This record gives sequence, structure tokens and C-alpha cells, in this order.
Amino acid sequence: MPLIHVQQTPGRTAEQKSELVRALTDAYVSATGSRPESVWVTVQEIATDSWSIGGDTLAARAARS
Repeated sequence: MPLIHVQQTPGRTAEQKSELVRALTDAYVSATGSRPESVWVTVQEIATDSWSIGGDTLAARAARS
């Protein structure tokens, strides 16, 4: 059973996340011929103060912008 795991910062609506998992499932099915019901997708939202790039959290980077 394939698992597609997406990590992103919060801020997308439920509708956007629903469209995302639908599109990812469709892409996987198209590429592999799998059945849609066999494809698992998870969306993990990580707070911007828990995600960093180059030693700075995304929250700190946003505060400087």
C-alpha cells in the first residue's frame, strides 16, 4: 500500500487539502496503474517555529520580511 506523506506549514483550507490529496492520488494512480483505494495520503502541518531553513525558523524569517 503506497503512502504519500506531505509536510507543510499551516494555512491551507480544508478544501485545498482535499484537492491536494485528490490530485496526488490521481497522479499516483495514473503513473502506476494502482487502484485509488490503495493509495494513502497524509498531510502533516508543521508550525513555522518548528521548521527552519539555513538555521532560521520560518517564523523568524517571516518576522524579518
